[in-house]
Amino acid sequence: MLLLRAMAWISMHLGRRVGRAVLHLSAGYFLLFAPASRRASRDYLRRALGRPPRWRDLYRHFFTFAATIHDRVYLVNRRFDLFDFEVHGGDILRRLLAGGKGLFLIGAHLGSFEVIRAIGRKDTDLRVAMIMREDNARKINAMLAAINPEAVQDIIGLGHVDSMLKVRERLDAGGLVGMLADRTSDNGALHPVQVLGAHAHLPKGPFRMAALLQRPVVFMTGLYLGGNRYAIHFDPLADFSTVKRDQRDAALTAAMNRYAALLDQYCRKAPYNWFNFFDFWQPAPATTPSTS
Repeated sequence: MLLLRAMAWISMHLGRRVGRAVLHLSAGYFLLFAPASRRASRDYLRRALGRPPRWRDLYRHFFTFAATIHDRVYLVNRRFDLFDFEVHGGDILRRLLAGGKGLFLIGAHLGSFEVIRAIGRKDTDLRVAMIMREDNARKINAMLAAINPEAVQDIIGLGHVDSMLKVRERLDAGGLVGMLADRTSDNGALHPVQVLGAHAHLPKGPFRMAALLQRPVVFMTGLYLGGNRYAIHFDPLADFSTVKRDQRDAALTAAMNRYAALLDQYCRKAPYNWFNFFDFWQPAPATTPSTS
């Protein structure tokens, strides 16, 4: 927290250019002294680039991650004037929200979800409440508090008795609820998919929640394009509003397969934006519950 506050102070008082200079040290450190992350980066980039990655590819991968984290300092402080946002598919959100039932935004650790929340801060009609595991929610809230205490809001921690109630209330009010759905939990049901030409397993929980609450689902990603530019994409993913109980499993499978296809598409489009620095393609645990 001390380092984060110091970085926030440097960034806000000395400017984004000075703050970004520090990021090169961070990227270089991980490139040299984080072998597990380096191996994961190399494995992923080999798939996304379609060739063996060079050292400069690995460095660019780490730097892109550091840059998106650094930009949170400005985004949570509403310094939107520093950025150039391209928004693709915003009309899709407005059309679905016009139904008054709210909707789920499901993304991945691909690009910056903070730029999605930034759009909501600029336009209160698109304000996003993020659902996270309780430990992650605490960490994110602590990080935001270190940057700007007023930014600690709109995060729903899972694991509480009233978690689902809070989600439903936000949706019933016509709001947006966001989740990242590319990392598995210890005991959740998994679904096999193909991502970048290889088998992977995704958690069913986020999609099952959307199906149980019978809401539309839109894929979200905020891709970092370098400099001050981000491209925000919204793509229709599924609409569980009218799915009957006996059709739910088929609808879940179709939604997760489309989600995997969109991951594949955007990983190839902006390969350095993938921020899962672990073996994403590892086999499913032997104790994985049935996906039926």
